[in-house]
Amino acid sequence: MFGIFGVPVDAAYHLVSGFTGILTPVLGGAAAVAAIIAVTMAVRIVLMPLSLRALRAQAAAARLAPQLLALRQRYARQPERLQSEMSALYRQEGTTMFASIKPLLFQWPFLSVMYLLFRSPLIAGKPNTLLTHNLLGVTLGSHWLSGAGPASIQGGVFLGLFALLAGLCWLSGRLGQLMAAPAAGNPKTPKTPGTGVLVKALPYLTVVIAVFTPLAAGIYLLTSMGWSLAERRFFFRRPAGSRRDQGAQQPDRR
Repeated sequence: MFGIFGVPVDAAYHLVSGFTGILTPVLGGAAAVAAIIAVTMAVRIVLMPLSLRALRAQAAAARLAPQLLALRQRYARQPERLQSEMSALYRQEGTTMFASIKPLLFQWPFLSVMYLLFRSPLIAGKPNTLLTHNLLGVTLGSHWLSGAGPASIQGGVFLGLFALLAGLCWLSGRLGQLMAAPAAGNPKTPKTPGTGVLVKALPYLTVVIAVFTPLAAGIYLLTSMGWSLAERRFFFRRPAGSRRDQGAQQPDRR
């Protein structure tokens, strides 16, 4: 039924069900939600090496922003030359232009498994008992526009979820602006029209995704995004000396 996701969905079902059974005596009806959060955090711990590489790539991109924009302006009519020059600049920094998006790509299979887990009444031919669990009376397999609709208690729970996600998106965008501030404050840095709007709007794609996924998948997204924000906050609050040490390890390109 699930194609290539059959085995991962079955494994996720047993994992979340196991955590739910362990937590039920302590948390009661909230055990399944806590289990989803626990599994999400376990996934993020597994992906942490990729996340750290992505954060280093973001820091490198922030440092290279003036040079990258200058290259785009200089080779605007030579796309092949522009690509070559940008790739060379990233190689000198020990990273690639796609390193920062790898963790997001690797999270898609996990989100897909969570989506499938809470949309099927049967798992491995047996009733999916996770669908009987709820958050504030809203079943974990329900969607925002299904059942009683948006103007209901169910709709209110989803709107609360969307508000929390939007808040994390705002904080993520704010942190991104702080990262880009040194380059933006450079009067010699050329500007790219429309880039700021795109950067500000991109994080809110998470909210759009949550609109079309089950409540359980939305909880996964909320937990994962909160984890990402904490990682970025911790990484970019490291002492400036440690970053200078990293910069000293880079080869002299003069």
